[in-house]
Amino acid sequence: MATHGSLPHRTNTVSTQNTGYTSDDDAVPTNDPSSTLGLLEERLQAWKHMTAYLEDYAKAVAKDQHSQSKDSEKILKTLNHPLKEGHHFDQSLGGVAGLFENLRANTQAQSQLYAETEKNLTGNVLPILERLHKEIKSKRKELDAGAGKQSKAVDHARNSSQKHIEMLGQHTATFDSTGGKTTAANDPYVLQRGVWHRLNKQLAEENNHRSDLINIQNNFQQFENHVINTVQNFFNTFNSIMANQADRSKAMYGDVAKTAGGIDPNFEWNGFAKRNGHVLISPNSPARTIDTVSFPNQGHRATKALIEGSLERKSKMGALGGHKANYYAVTPAGYMHEYKDNDNFRSDPVPEHSLYLPDCVIGAVDGQKFTIKGKDSSGSKFTQKLSMSSEYTYLAHTPGDAQQWHSVIASVCAGTTNSLPNSPTSPTDMQNQIPSNLNTTAAQQQSGTTGTGMQQQQPGVAGHDMASPTSAGGAGYGSQPSSATGAAPPAFQQQTGTLPQSATHPDAKY
Repeated sequence: MATHGSLPHRTNTVSTQNTGYTSDDDAVPTNDPSSTLGLLEERLQAWKHMTAYLEDYAKAVAKDQHSQSKDSEKILKTLNHPLKEGHHFDQSLGGVAGLFENLRANTQAQSQLYAETEKNLTGNVLPILERLHKEIKSKRKELDAGAGKQSKAVDHARNSSQKHIEMLGQHTATFDSTGGKTTAANDPYVLQRGVWHRLNKQLAEENNHRSDLINIQNNFQQFENHVINTVQNFFNTFNSIMANQADRSKAMYGDVAKTAGGIDPNFEWNGFAKRNGHVLISPNSPARTIDTVSFPNQGHRATKALIEGSLERKSKMGALGGHKANYYAVTPAGYMHEYKDNDNFRSDPVPEHSLYLPDCVIGAVDGQKFTIKGKDSSGSKFTQKLSMSSEYTYLAHTPGDAQQWHSVIASVCAGTTNSLPNSPTSPTDMQNQIPSNLNTTAAQQQSGTTGTGMQQQQPGVAGHDMASPTSAGGAGYGSQPSSATGAAPPAFQQQTGTLPQSATHPDAKY
């Protein structure tokens, strides 16, 4: 298996009973990748509603100043409702919730507002909040356009990984129940490599999404500082306008501004981060690695190759094609798969070529070479039916490696032969198989045969002339050459010797 040291890592996160957050060792976590994004979107919604509350408040104050209403309860009504998403704000003093409590108490003490103040409020104070409201909306759109799309990509990658893991589980179970018979495409070894490929893509998407969320969280803190500063600016401006009207109004709004100014810009965020630490991502936690990922049926015996490594296969073009190095694996399912390399991650590891060894025959080892005769089982069922049986020649690195590959493959193949790779019959073998230099003419001269028809010669084997075995004097395979013509060739004597009587019959075959 290829090493995974340079692959993406997933952040280790805290698992709690409340959230059901799964372990980082799970290949496909069950937590919603958009949960953090949803929490941050909800927080933006809370700030937007908070700003809307302040806008409503300022408008109501301006209207009250215009009408010089004696009933300040109209203003108070804008503050009677609890803040939406109020659980996002710290309920203790010193935060936004405390600010609104102070604001309600001071509004209740308002008596009269003037038209001039109404003009100042609508012309100088409300635009501050309106700009802030637009900034929060813009922030929400940025969140949806960036992390929102990335969250969908994580969901898609996880679904793809889960589907392939389920396929692996299905076919490993089938492997056990059917005694290891499966198709090349559904070989658990192939499916497991596909799982690794999809997990690698999934982790890349998760880690990209994680980085985006960490950046968003950091930007949120800065943005909330801006929101708090804007709110403080709003109340300071508001106080400046109202201070010109009446001492009581000045004191009231001065108290509100003092309360708002006492909010630490990090107070709300620190409290929010502490309360939701089990949901927010810790920037200090390490990313996940594929080395720590596990999934069902990982390492099943059906996924472990009987032997795997690099071999060279001779091209079908013969001497013009040469040998090409590839990565091969013999699986428990009986397949010999060919891959371009042993990389599970750069591309989907689909076999380039597959031989179902129980339907193949393997030849003998010749040094570093051996041959297998069979049909390519890769591709669709239709292409498998069209596939013709071929003889494939493989070249190992050493003779020892060739013997090792041959031993494993032979234990799976339908049978073995003694044929050697590229072994045409040599001239020497031809001489050992066929008698040569059969000088029947000399034998006839020695026996003194002169009858007609007795001197006729028959075509010999492999282009040699042989006398008729019916010749008087018997100058056939069983007769010894006389001293007048010389002895028979030693090779011929060693191979043939003296033929039995039946060999001299006219119907004898050579």
